[in-house]
Amino acid sequence: MSIPVRHYYELCKPRVVMLMIVTSIVGMCLAPSTHSLLIPLILGNTGIALVASAAAALNHVADKQIDKIMKRTQHRPIVQGVISPFNCLLFAGILCSIGIFILYYFINTLTAVLTFASLIGYAFFYTLYLKHATSQNIVIGGLAGAFPPLLGWTSVTNVISPEALLLVLIIYVWTPPHFWALAIYRLEDYAKANIPMLPHTHGVAYTKLNILLYTVLLIATTIMPYAISMSGLVYLIGVMIANMGFLYYVIKLYISDDKKYAIGTFWYSIYYLGIVFILLLIDHYIINC
Repeated sequence: MSIPVRHYYELCKPRVVMLMIVTSIVGMCLAPSTHSLLIPLILGNTGIALVASAAAALNHVADKQIDKIMKRTQHRPIVQGVISPFNCLLFAGILCSIGIFILYYFINTLTAVLTFASLIGYAFFYTLYLKHATSQNIVIGGLAGAFPPLLGWTSVTNVISPEALLLVLIIYVWTPPHFWALAIYRLEDYAKANIPMLPHTHGVAYTKLNILLYTVLLIATTIMPYAISMSGLVYLIGVMIANMGFLYYVIKLYISDDKKYAIGTFWYSIYYLGIVFILLLIDHYIINC
């Protein structure tokens, strides 16, 4: 019996990969280059998306027992028995191989190596070890998920630059408040699965304080592109408006016991990250017009 393509598509966590590709595109466009961006934009992002999808599929296999317990993941293809773990691993292997091949032969070795390292960091180091070992799992493991703008940058320049690392830093600092907001909303699920997420190990009040502190740090981090003349006033004004929105959600979460503010903060954080990187892109092209 054939398996609908949509189930394999679901294994790839397309919404997460799409957000990663947005940040990768911005990294490519901000990077200094005298060459056409067409090949990096098409082939570079194709390779990055394929490897990111492979990492997502591996996550489905690694978390299959946990996914059976948690409400939000009980309908995933492996949990439902629609796709076997073996077929999922095979699918992930094919995606990863094609993605790394594209990056190595059509982009450059540095990007291929960094992309593969991000897969190892997320699918193995974070998912198999950190996620179960410490309440700081998302802080330590968040670096792997912050790589896309660096991958976009190196696709164009073949060099790791401070500006690219700043883009990585923005995502890295954004990750804890983004994920901990979801962890508060899904506290019972994580407790049932015995995953040491911060709200489960240290309590909701402590987690809310950490979300607030990380959000303040995030605001300072997102101002840095302007501070180092990487971007201009268009970015600064736009990002400060976005930051005030984030801070509003986080303060409402901090002072309220209503879980709707946790999920509201989580969803706003997703839009927020896209807005920050699109603002960087818009500002860059306005300055260079």
